[in-house]
Amino acid sequence: MPGRRGSIDPAYLEDASGFRGYAERVIIPADEAGVVAALREASGAGVPVTVAGAGTGLTGGRVPLGGWVVSLEKFTRLEIEPGHARAGAGVLLRDLHAAAQSTGQFYPPDPTETGASIGGTIATNASGSRSFKYGATRRWIDGLRVVLATGRIMDVGRGDAIDFDPGTIPLPNVTKNTAGYLLKPGMDWIDLFTGSEGTLGVVTEARLRLLPASPSVLAGVIFFADDDSALDAVEEWRGAAPARMLEYFDAPSLALLRQRFPEIPATAQAAILFEQELESDDMDEWLARIEGSKALVNDSWLALSAADRERFRRFRHALPELVNDTVRGNGTLKMGTDYAVPPARNREMLAYYRRCLEQEFPGRYVIFGHIGDAHVHVNLFSSPDAPQRAMDLILDFARKAVELGGTVSAEHGLGRRKAHLLELQYAPEQLETMQAVKRRLDPHNLLGRGVLWQ
Repeated sequence: MPGRRGSIDPAYLEDASGFRGYAERVIIPADEAGVVAALREASGAGVPVTVAGAGTGLTGGRVPLGGWVVSLEKFTRLEIEPGHARAGAGVLLRDLHAAAQSTGQFYPPDPTETGASIGGTIATNASGSRSFKYGATRRWIDGLRVVLATGRIMDVGRGDAIDFDPGTIPLPNVTKNTAGYLLKPGMDWIDLFTGSEGTLGVVTEARLRLLPASPSVLAGVIFFADDDSALDAVEEWRGAAPARMLEYFDAPSLALLRQRFPEIPATAQAAILFEQELESDDMDEWLARIEGSKALVNDSWLALSAADRERFRRFRHALPELVNDTVRGNGTLKMGTDYAVPPARNREMLAYYRRCLEQEFPGRYVIFGHIGDAHVHVNLFSSPDAPQRAMDLILDFARKAVELGGTVSAEHGLGRRKAHLLELQYAPEQLETMQAVKRRLDPHNLLGRGVLWQ
């Protein structure tokens, strides 16, 4: 699908954050041979290539700033077998979840945006709400097919050793980290390609592990009259409860959600969403935990049925939708964080967020997300005439997260919009170690030029 800049469908030139770019050409291969041909042509001409997923990202990783776009939207092969799924890069996450569920199985990664493509979730090592128990995408990949910038095809499985020494770098003491390349002792090819944001190769297909679906799941949205009580409960439940998710909503988040869920208690100033796969007397234990906390017990919501759990899922997913609607209404780019800190520093990071936000953006922010992993998202509602204040505050928050031993990207990746944050987390020699890997696999810097590396 060649075309001049003005004739290209705008859908290929932006992502969900509102970040926009430009390209000289969009190519939509029908198969892996088409990807190989496109990359060989680009390599021969020295043209940079941006790999496009479903466009649900927030960091500009799929937004081209020149060169060609290669979209994998036609790679929709999906096969489910006992314990595994084989999925093309263009398969949507929600379709994988539905197909697995129809066979009594379960794909654990649960990013908020289920319209994301499988290739995109691999590129960013996406995680989502169930990461508290199940970790991120990398953990659930058993095989990848990858096309390098030269057109070489690699078919790698879990445990396949890298045929050069990629080096190692110190990693933050967090449960989720997608900042830069994972370089650690004993890593394999899957570890390296996952989370590399399309800068090392083009993933065309993945073999993913599935689990048997739990026959019974308890879910709850537990409301609190104040934030401290909610955080006390999180600290207790994080250590004592084998929940598969612990999600947090602050008072401004609940205020925004009341647009769609007016039944939220008027006195609620914070909420925790949890899910627990039930065994034996787990339900009784959870009821005792809730009653033993300072929760608004009688106003909280509990569910065992799939229908009610789906209502809670909509509750959780409605918030980023409302945030995006608000941002678009303001006519600004989305300004949000994706930082995580060690769980022991969770409360300290939250207090810092709140203190700064109340000084700089009172009434124009929300804080929500994966508090079980000490990974919450701050979203600012800035005005079009003063975006710099918001950007400065986001940068300050990144420095604070690193100071506390955390990461500047827990699940979204850095893309083009946030590539400058990588140098806050790693020393120059550590960045050089990563860049040496990039040069080894993409010597002419054609794949994702400007992503991660400015």
